[in-house]
Amino acid sequence: MNAGIQAGRPQLSGIFGAVSSTHWLPSAAAMSVLEKGGNAFDAAAAAGFVLQVVEPHYNGLGGDVPIVSYSASTGRVQVVCGQGPTPRAATIESITDLGLHQVPGSGLLPAVVPGAFGAWMRLLAEHGTLPLADILDPAIGYAEHGHPLLAGAADAIEVLAPLFETEWKESARVYLPGGRPPAAGSRFRNPVLADTYKRLLREAAAAPGGREAQIAAAERAFYRGFVAEAIDAYVSSTEVLDSTGRRNKGLLTGQDMADWRATVEDSAHLAYGDLTVHKPGVWSQSPVFLQQLALLEGFDLRGMGLGSAEYLHTVAECSKLAFADREAWYGDPDHADVPLDELLSPGYTRERRALIGAKAASELRPGSPGGRLPHIPRYGSDPVPPSREHWMSQIHNGLPTVVRATEARNDTCTVVVADRFGNMVAAVPSGGWLKSSPVVPGTGLSLGTRAQTMNLEAGHPNAFGPGRRPRTTLSPSLVLKDGAPVLAFGTPGGDRQDQWTLGFFLAVADFGLDLQAATETLAFHTDHFAASFTPHESAPRRLVVEAGCDPEVVEELRRRGHEVQLAPEFSLGKVCAVGVDTERDLLLAAASPRGRQSYAVAR
Repeated sequence: MNAGIQAGRPQLSGIFGAVSSTHWLPSAAAMSVLEKGGNAFDAAAAAGFVLQVVEPHYNGLGGDVPIVSYSASTGRVQVVCGQGPTPRAATIESITDLGLHQVPGSGLLPAVVPGAFGAWMRLLAEHGTLPLADILDPAIGYAEHGHPLLAGAADAIEVLAPLFETEWKESARVYLPGGRPPAAGSRFRNPVLADTYKRLLREAAAAPGGREAQIAAAERAFYRGFVAEAIDAYVSSTEVLDSTGRRNKGLLTGQDMADWRATVEDSAHLAYGDLTVHKPGVWSQSPVFLQQLALLEGFDLRGMGLGSAEYLHTVAECSKLAFADREAWYGDPDHADVPLDELLSPGYTRERRALIGAKAASELRPGSPGGRLPHIPRYGSDPVPPSREHWMSQIHNGLPTVVRATEARNDTCTVVVADRFGNMVAAVPSGGWLKSSPVVPGTGLSLGTRAQTMNLEAGHPNAFGPGRRPRTTLSPSLVLKDGAPVLAFGTPGGDRQDQWTLGFFLAVADFGLDLQAATETLAFHTDHFAASFTPHESAPRRLVVEAGCDPEVVEELRRRGHEVQLAPEFSLGKVCAVGVDTERDLLLAAASPRGRQSYAVAR
């Protein structure tokens, strides 16, 4: 695809509200909440819960979510941290004493406190307007009465069916109705999950007081009541087959859940031209977006031309430097000294920018902010045992192959909303999907396994340890101009999120494309650094580019030393965006056509 080609979809515009998400049903649910009189915060939460139901292979009620938002009433950007921490019993020795060299990618060992529910409740308590029932009703309806099952979800269930049948039997009860994998497009129900939502509502309704008291009661029911009790009972008594090919118990307890509450924080932010980009903090990978922008501001991107070899090379080399710093320096700031101010400082950025040359870098080059030496973790290997005779006799392709399919890759969702009141929200829900861990009996939910992003090297900012937030890949973005919100966006994609959304943002900010056209520009990324997820592979000098790239550009990139790998056209990312046209006083919405299921709505 030529970078400047006309978009296949129109940029949507309206005056009432704008929504975009990675599935058409959450987008419709969000708009319905706006039409009931709710605001962007209400609408985003409603969409977030519907996403848990209709994209169960990408997120769930037991997962996590960072939310960045602008409130017109306060004039402030804030971040709700819905990344739950590791259990108090999580020590490096609790992993290594099992003979493991990394945190497993699935099962119960990497389970953390589920953060998504608490984050949505905190957002609603701080900024929402509608009763909690109005927020949860759409999700309850789709869980109880059914929704058309996505092909990706059906494929995941079919692949994992042998594991569900033989090991994760509660997952089989939920995802194998009638004992068989459901077909793509069939009407799929999760009545147990619907009952969990409904019980949360009943306990909220029984609480004395108004709307805020009911939200607090629902939060208590989840983190100190029946949901926490079910999780505690299951994790404390069950050994679960995980991606190591072994059965392991988990560490998470009901007390870990009771001790946690989603926090509200100031954003990390950076000026880029006349725009200010706001992101979650260094407990996420989000600041790599800001570091990339800081580096790129020293180049004439417009002069290079969108999609040129010089442009792709420069962006990729800046990404390598920023992600090298992520590997060395990012982690939970409550447990580590993360020098973000220094990493974003002009002097440090100039030094780093000078490292970018005409050839592709072959080494991972973290910086030394303030003269401190960087620490790049090394990951061991825990291969699945090659055979287990009693499993092999039941499953023709071998359970070791199946359990490898439980490891995470790019399983994530996005929702962004702008309303007529001047509010804007961006959220990237993930975790707690059907393949991360077994369904907890009586709840319909699976636990998130975000601790797999942590390493086992004491002293590293992202080292596995008690009560620490794993460095999440989830990375929503919100942009201000002259103090007012003009753009919010996000995408699924694991480590690639802050590369694919960077390309989208540069297309808007530097090249003047409308939001929809920007979602359809050529996508690319580098895999130069270790992946966040087990088994943490890396591919130095690899540059993945969609196949629509000009062949001459590909040849020039290879001449510069990039190991170019061509991905299918329109296959990288699912950028969702909303914005404001301040000159015409319009709300804007756009959704990438990639994956054929992200949809925007504006009216």
